[in-house]
Amino acid sequence: MKDRTKYQGIVPAFYACYDRQGNIDPGRVEALTEFLVRKGVKGIYVGGSSGECIYQSVEERKLVLEHAVKAAAGRLTVIAHVACNNTKDSQLLAAHAQSLGVDAVAAIPPIYFRLPEHAIAAYWNDISAAAPDTDFIIYNIPQLAGVTLTVPLLRRMLENPRVIGVKNSSMPTQDILQFKLEGGEDLVVYNGPDEQLIAGLAAGADGGIGGTYIPMTELYLKIAQLAGKGDWNTALQVQRAASAIIYEMASCHGNLYAVLKEILRIREGLDVGGVRPPLPDIAEADRPRIDRCVRMIDEAIAKYCGA
Repeated sequence: MKDRTKYQGIVPAFYACYDRQGNIDPGRVEALTEFLVRKGVKGIYVGGSSGECIYQSVEERKLVLEHAVKAAAGRLTVIAHVACNNTKDSQLLAAHAQSLGVDAVAAIPPIYFRLPEHAIAAYWNDISAAAPDTDFIIYNIPQLAGVTLTVPLLRRMLENPRVIGVKNSSMPTQDILQFKLEGGEDLVVYNGPDEQLIAGLAAGADGGIGGTYIPMTELYLKIAQLAGKGDWNTALQVQRAASAIIYEMASCHGNLYAVLKEILRIREGLDVGGVRPPLPDIAEADRPRIDRCVRMIDEAIAKYCGA
């Protein structure tokens, strides 16, 4: 049995880091990684939705991962999302990730064309085969990918010994229960929707991977800590505070990741750039709401985290 402890806990979904011209900025990638090391998270999930992966080239995604791994320097668990919408490029990224010594590679299913489950399994297994010495994590996000991880598909994938977990971003927490029942305690399952981290943990999730974790890391670390101690009542209070902030962020005109990055810049003085078109950047009309989010985060951290 493999040691799964390195996958348990709070794992922020890493952001795309751009310079003023919109190019990948290696220095900002390393600065964001170092920031997360200081925050005390368990790991980082690089190259996923929060990393704007579908708007980046294979070479850009390699560059981001190289500098994230360099800056992590073995202090964080590194999960590299390597899926592209074709098998060849996904395999190139998987092989590259393994060459850097990441802990695991992850992949969404192919999007756009609706493929039968045997073709999805073949796609994932082909990616895994390109990184034969590296763990593999299935990324289930049906609301964006248009494909749902079913129990029969999971059962088929568990025939691959490299498959060690699921990043589950579906909304029903019963999916976490189902996947845990099918895979047993040896299967790592992450809660994806940040608004329901507490529910995911209660359903048996080993931790969370989330796109809103970075600007308010302390709140998610506190939820996990309280849940681990069985203090579900206080954990629920923190979750409600975090979810209220997310709802406020999501009501902005600009893309959520643009808003998150601006809040990170204001609160922490860490500038990782904007977002890549066609994602819309923040608008001036968003400023009052962004400032409100900053205050809400400050107040919640002061109230629940003693800072």
